[in-house]
Amino acid sequence: MALQALHSSGVAFRKILSHFPEELSLAFAYGSGVYRQAGPCSNQKNAMLDFVFTVDDPVVWHSKNLKKNWNHYSFLKVLGPKMISNVQNNYGAGVYYNPLITCDGRLIKYGVISTSILIEDLLNWNNLYIAGRLQKPVKIIALNENVALRSALDKNLKSAVTAAFLMLPESFSEEDLFLEIAGLSYSGDFRMVVGEDKAKVLNIVKPNIAHFRELYGSILQENPQVVYKIQQGSLEIDKSPEGQFTQLMTLPKTLQQQINHIMDPPGKNRDVEETLLQVAHDPDCGEVVRLGLSAIVRPSSMRQSTKGIFTAGIVKRWTF
Repeated sequence: MALQALHSSGVAFRKILSHFPEELSLAFAYGSGVYRQAGPCSNQKNAMLDFVFTVDDPVVWHSKNLKKNWNHYSFLKVLGPKMISNVQNNYGAGVYYNPLITCDGRLIKYGVISTSILIEDLLNWNNLYIAGRLQKPVKIIALNENVALRSALDKNLKSAVTAAFLMLPESFSEEDLFLEIAGLSYSGDFRMVVGEDKAKVLNIVKPNIAHFRELYGSILQENPQVVYKIQQGSLEIDKSPEGQFTQLMTLPKTLQQQINHIMDPPGKNRDVEETLLQVAHDPDCGEVVRLGLSAIVRPSSMRQSTKGIFTAGIVKRWTF
C-alpha cells in the first residue's frame, strides 16, 4: 500500500498523541510543521503542528477527551459530547477542529472525523476535505487494521492520479503531475483568494517532490494508461477519447455527478455514463473536470470555515 512509506516513528508525534484518548483508527500529522514548505511557511520550528484523528465513535471519543482536555473546546463543550459529535458529523466537511492548543511545548491544531465519514469522503469525494489532505504527503502516526479504511486510503490516491491525468496534456513532468494532485482540494476554495497564499500549491510541492514520489510511485508504475520514465521524471498518458472515457468512469461518484450536472442541459436528464462519454470527446475535458472539482470544494470549504467560528470560538477562529 502506497501510504506505508510515510509511516512516522517520530517520538515527538507519539508523545503528543499520548495526551488524547487512544481509540483512533487513524492519526496523521500534516502541513508546514511536518513537511518543509517554500515561501512564508518555510520556518518549521515555529509552525503550528496540524493533526487529524479518525475515530469510530465520536460521542465516546469526545466524552473521554472532554475529561482529559476540557480547555481545548469552545463554548460548545457545555452542551456535551453528543452535541459536539452532531456538529462534527452534520455540518461543514464532517470534521471538528480544536485549534491553537499548546501540547508538549508545541502549538497544535487537531481535527476529529468519524471513520465512516472519512471512508465515504475517500471513496466518493463528498467534500474532498480530509481526503484532499491525504492526497499530499502526511505523517501517519497510527493506523489500525481496518481493511475498509486502508482500501479507501489507497483508492483516494488512485483517484487523485486519474483526476490529474484528465487535466494534463499528453506528456508532462512529475512536478506537473504533483502540482495538479496537490491542487485538487484547493479547486474553487475561496481561501485561495481570501487569506491563503496563492502560491500555496507550488510551495507545498517544490520542496517535497521525493515525498510525492514515495506516495504515488507504485501507483504510476502499475497504471496501464501511463508510461512512467522514472529516471527522466517524465510521463505520457493516453489522451484518446477512449482513454479519457476509461478515466472518467473510474472517478469518484460525487465528481462524476457534478460533471453530469454541469454538462446535462435542462430537460435532457441523461445518465452519468452518457454525459461522461460526451465529455471524453470534448477538447475541454480537463476544464470540465476542474469545474466539477470546484463544485465540490467551494461549498465544502465555505461551510467548514463558517463552522470553525462555533467549534474554535470567534477569537481563535480569526487567529488560525
